Amino acid sequence: MDNNIINLIMDMAQPLGGWLEIGRIIDVMPLPLVGVGGGIEAKESVELMHLLKFTLAFVAGVAAIFGLGLAVTAKKFAVKMDPRIDQVKEVLANAHCGACGYAGCAAYAEAVVTDPNVAVNLCTPGGNKCAEAVAQITGKVAEKSDPKIARLYCQGGTSRSLKKFKYEGVMDCRAAVIAAGGDKSCIYGCLGYGSCERACPFNAIDMSADGLPVINPEKCTACGKCVSTCPKMVLELGPVDGPVVISCHSKDKGPIVRKVCKVGCIACGTCVKTCPYEAITLDNYLARIDFDKCQSCGLCVSKCPTKAIYDYMPEREVAYITDKCNGCTICSKVCPVDAASGVIKEKHKIDESRCIGCGICVVKCPKKAIIGTFRASRNSLAELDMVSSECH
Repeated sequence: MDNNIINLIMDMAQPLGGWLEIGRIIDVMPLPLVGVGGGIEAKESVELMHLLKFTLAFVAGVAAIFGLGLAVTAKKFAVKMDPRIDQVKEVLANAHCGACGYAGCAAYAEAVVTDPNVAVNLCTPGGNKCAEAVAQITGKVAEKSDPKIARLYCQGGTSRSLKKFKYEGVMDCRAAVIAAGGDKSCIYGCLGYGSCERACPFNAIDMSADGLPVINPEKCTACGKCVSTCPKMVLELGPVDGPVVISCHSKDKGPIVRKVCKVGCIACGTCVKTCPYEAITLDNYLARIDFDKCQSCGLCVSKCPTKAIYDYMPEREVAYITDKCNGCTICSKVCPVDAASGVIKEKHKIDESRCIGCGICVVKCPKKAIIGTFRASRNSLAELDMVSSECH
């Protein structure tokens, strides 16, 4: 016992005289046990195996109790999942691009299985093959959709357009926009800092030496990542079968466009007058093509004075008239470049030096006697589809 405590007790007991004996008090009072090993029988060694066995048994018991509790809880509050959800996830592209409008492929798989109003063809990277597989799993009808691709609606690269100042900030289009809307004199043009290239999950975009994105049609899945990333909205999704586009996004008047860009649309209306299918209209000083009407003949491309119309199919096969021709002269009347000629009721011919392969004569020929153009190939495919549908 601490000497200080003993002395304190003795001082307190002195006024009592001999009534209390200090020794007896110390023997009777319960005193605290202090120090290492106080009140514990000391051992020279520890039985390690016994200690380990006790520890393992204790931990195992606690784990068993908690495990049993978790198992009961999981079983009681379990949410039943439709097995078709996992099956749909396996056939999706699993690009997690967000083109379907859902937060990842798992979310779309759950939605397309549980919601009868969700279409099976929303996974654009997967294409029609994926849509058919999803339809087979879910029991829905797969509607074929025309394949799409990202198109650039601007040709004003560094060599064809002007800049209003020198940008020295972060090489990102979204960052450049913060600086007075970007460094391009045309406020609608592509800035060329590659935000779309970095956003593409399929590496389908490369930046050209002129500072414009080049889209690889073999890799592009039309997921729309680049479209949503572009702050100038010069990228749009369009049909693969629509190779002719107005590659300009400016809504300024013609004189303003001419000052800042060499290849911008000046809204002259020449393409509108040239188009034999009435597929081009002018809206807000900008020509636009209706792809539902456009037949990709390419006539507008050759007529545009500023070359603002871009043709992704620059080479077209020339037309050729077969022996089926009865000399009706329709081809010579509809040909916009006077390449078809002949005498009535006799086989006509095509001047290959003039023919631009627009395919208008192929469409108009009542005897289907003209071949050789891309339009003839499309007609053949359409006929095969009709025959196939009739057989089924």
